Amino acid sequence: MSDLPASLQAYLDPAGCPAAPPQLAAMHAATRDLHEAIDAHTRATGVANLHPTAHTVQLDLLGSAAVIDWQEGKAAFLFESEGCWAELPHLYARYGCDDGRELIRRLRAIEGAAAALLTDCGMQAVALCADVLLPPRAHALCLRQVYNKSRTFLEKLTTRLGGDCSVVDDGDGQALDAALRPETALLFCETFTNPLLRAQDLPRLVAWVAQARKIAPNLKLVVDSTIATPWSMRAPLLAQGVDVVVASGTKALGGQDADLWGYIATNDTDVANALMDLQALRGGGLDGGRARSVLAGWGENRRRFEQRCVTARKVAEFLARHPRVAQVFHPSVAGHVDAAVIARDYVNHGSLLSFRIVDADEQAHRHFADVLAMTVAVRYALSFDGLCTKVNHHATVSEYFTPQPALARLGCDRLVRLGIGLEVPDDLMACLNWALHHAQDVSAQDVAAWQVQRRESL
Repeated sequence: MSDLPASLQAYLDPAGCPAAPPQLAAMHAATRDLHEAIDAHTRATGVANLHPTAHTVQLDLLGSAAVIDWQEGKAAFLFESEGCWAELPHLYARYGCDDGRELIRRLRAIEGAAAALLTDCGMQAVALCADVLLPPRAHALCLRQVYNKSRTFLEKLTTRLGGDCSVVDDGDGQALDAALRPETALLFCETFTNPLLRAQDLPRLVAWVAQARKIAPNLKLVVDSTIATPWSMRAPLLAQGVDVVVASGTKALGGQDADLWGYIATNDTDVANALMDLQALRGGGLDGGRARSVLAGWGENRRRFEQRCVTARKVAEFLARHPRVAQVFHPSVAGHVDAAVIARDYVNHGSLLSFRIVDADEQAHRHFADVLAMTVAVRYALSFDGLCTKVNHHATVSEYFTPQPALARLGCDRLVRLGIGLEVPDDLMACLNWALHHAQDVSAQDVAAWQVQRRESL
């Protein structure tokens, strides 16, 4: 090469080579510039990333000793049964990252957990648990009001494994007894439930599982606490005897609709390390960018959640008194079927609620949600626990392919769902009252025209 530095010529002769290694300063400008920039970034940040300005999925380890230390650290977690190797230092992003380790530390604190794992969404957490806890020909028990995709996943997985899944009504102990088998390996439930906001009697479920293990010794109790969050419980779920907690961090613990993520928490470190082994094989962990984003907003998220809970209670009270509302579903409402359990075990009521309108069919509920979104202070969207209040029609967004008779049997027909945000309660109630009185005066054509105009104005 014509631009070959003279100092490198001797290093390119296959017949021999100088004893000292080639120096970066003697190399081509493109090579020097790249590595000098990477080193400058490392000096500035204290992290040996392999990019001159960004965090990277792997680090400069300098040599094999760091890898051996990491492998020995993993072995210690596996054999000493203390904690989970998800907490090892950053080696490669599929196994975890340093910002993720800090997020794990905070999750362990609020869940009272010996171990925690981060996932790329809440359903990944559910799927990992099911894949680890359900062996071939296993039987799963699922309480009816869990998120429909969780229920569907359990049904499909057990069928593929040569087993099956029984769906039992929440609160029906006799049905649990009747469904129990020696091969039952998993009881999956949710608190609060979506969209009918039942509250699990966790001490009762824990006691049932302890008794059931005389018949099904491998049975584990897994609770999805996405809606309630650790901030709603008088005592952590794991301290009450729950085996595994799963949740979507996208909602309250993220708090801003900015980052998709989930987590698993447990005191069973053998289960935690089995989960981590599977995640390391197939992926599904949380990347460093999202972990940093979640950590950046962490300090405000509990306060925001509690604010949303207070507003949700006020909105639920308003709707419960409204002459055009037939039913309101929220843990705070008077006469709630689980009122005694809620008073005993829960300190917050969550930000999600749903309701039915007097003498309105499914189409009228769908239309109401569309009209309410025209106020702009309430947005039509799918999730909850973000900055702004969201409305949707449950059958459209969550049960679109469920036949109406089956939807009615589930008790989930004719529902408008509200995920309360950080707006002033009076503003939300004003919007709801307007839509309750005037939705029938707004045509579907009016809604469609408003949507066109709204898109064009943004």
